[in-house]
Amino acid sequence: MNFVNRNTERKFLQNEFEKNESSLVIIYGRRRIGKTTLLSEFIRDKDALFFLATEESENENRNAFTKKVAEYTNNELLKNSIVDDWETLFSYLASFNPEKRKLIIIDEFQYIGKSNPAFVSKMQKIWDTILKNANVMIVLCGSLVNMMYDQTLSYSSPLYGRRTGQLKMKQIAFKYYHEFFDKGLTEKQLIESYAITGGVPKYIESFKYYTDIYDAIENCVISQESYLYEEPNFLLEKEVQDIGTYFSIVKTIASGKERASEISASLGIKATNLPKYLKVLLDLDILEREVPVTESNPEKSKMGLYKIKDNYIKFWFKFIYPNKSYIETNYTDFVMDKIKKSFISNHTAYVYEDICRKEYMNELIVNGVWDFTPERVGRWWDRKDTEIDIVALDEETNNVIFGECKYTNNPMDIDAYYALLEKTKKVQWNLNERQEHFVFFSINGYTDELKQLVKSKGNIYLYEK
Repeated sequence: MNFVNRNTERKFLQNEFEKNESSLVIIYGRRRIGKTTLLSEFIRDKDALFFLATEESENENRNAFTKKVAEYTNNELLKNSIVDDWETLFSYLASFNPEKRKLIIIDEFQYIGKSNPAFVSKMQKIWDTILKNANVMIVLCGSLVNMMYDQTLSYSSPLYGRRTGQLKMKQIAFKYYHEFFDKGLTEKQLIESYAITGGVPKYIESFKYYTDIYDAIENCVISQESYLYEEPNFLLEKEVQDIGTYFSIVKTIASGKERASEISASLGIKATNLPKYLKVLLDLDILEREVPVTESNPEKSKMGLYKIKDNYIKFWFKFIYPNKSYIETNYTDFVMDKIKKSFISNHTAYVYEDICRKEYMNELIVNGVWDFTPERVGRWWDRKDTEIDIVALDEETNNVIFGECKYTNNPMDIDAYYALLEKTKKVQWNLNERQEHFVFFSINGYTDELKQLVKSKGNIYLYEK
C-alpha cells in the first residue's frame, strides 16, 4: 500500500520515541484507515517488538506474545517456555538492555481485553510498577473504536490518566488523494473516485487500477466477491451490539430524513433514546451533525441535521443496499444503468460541495484571497427550502463570503451569481452592516459572461484548479 501523507502522525510518534522518559501512546481508528501501515512505516528504521493480538483467548495471546519477546531478545530458552503471567514478560523486557530505548507495539489490543476484561487492570499495574520508569515506548493500537476508547481512554478505564499521548486516525484529506494513483488522473476523475472511497487507504487501493469510475464500481463494489460489497455490515457488526437499530438509522438518513425528529418518527425510536445511538455513529466518523453556520449556539440548535460523513457508506446505502436483490440475482447491468443515471447528480455533486467547503475554501483563505480570516466556514439553510453551499463568517470585521458549487457538464453561467445573490437576502447575520463577498466553484469552468461580471465587480472570486 502506498504510504501517503500522515506526516503529522509520524512526527508525533517520533517525538514520543525521542522522549527521555517512558511513553504510553494510544492509537485508535476504524478498520482499514491505515493504523498498521503508519506503525510499519514508523518502525522501519527501529528495532521494535510488534505484536498483533487475535480474538483467541488471553492465554493464547500471552503464549504468542512470549514467542515475540523471545525473538526480540534472542532468548532461545524463552521460545519454548510457558509463561503464566504478563508481569514476568514485561519485567524481562524492561530489564533487557536497560540503556536501549525499547519500542513495544500491541496491535488490536482490544481483543485481549475483550477475552478477559481484567487484562486492562493488569496492564495498568504493569505500567505503574514496571514500565513507567523503564526506558520504553509502549503503543496500544486498536480498530474497534468504542472498545478501544472504553479500555484505554474513558474515565472508567484503569488506564485512564496513564497515556502520554493519543492519536485517533482519520481519513486522508482530498488534497493528498492524487498521491495514491500512479497514473495522472484529472481532478474530475479524482473527485469521482473519492466520492466512493473517501480517504480510507484500503478502499483507495482497490480503485487505484481503474481510470473509469464505472469499471471500478462494477469490479470493486458490485462484485459479490469483493470485500467492499458487505463492508458496511461488517463495520457495524464489529463495533455495535444492536446492529439492526444502527443499520436502520443510517439507512433512514441516507433516504433523506436528516433531522432527529424525522429519524425517531420514521423508526419508532423514542426521541430520548435516539441520542445514544447517534453519538456512537458520530464517534465512529460514520455520521456528522451540521447546523447552519450562523447559529450562535450550535450544540443546542434545533436546526441540526445528521449527515452520513463516510463517502463509501453514503454511496453504499444509496446505490448498493436498495439494489441488493437485483445484484444477487445477476442483474448487474440493470443496477449499473441505475447508478450511471444518478451517480453524478445524486452523489458526486454533494461530495464536491464538501470538498469545496472543507478543503478548497481553506486553500483560498490560507493563500490570502481575502484580506480577512473567516472564523467559521459551513453551510446555511432555513426552515423552508433555501440553502447556500458555503457561508464563511468573520465576526470581527463583519465580512461574509457566500459560495456556490456546481458539478455539472456545463460551465457555470451568470445566473448562478444572481440566484445566490437572491438567497443571501434571507441570511439575517449582520444584515445591514456586513460586507459581502462571493466565491464560485465549478468543475467545468465558467462562461465568458460570468468572467466579465467578475471584472466589473470587486467582490467575486472564481476558483480554478
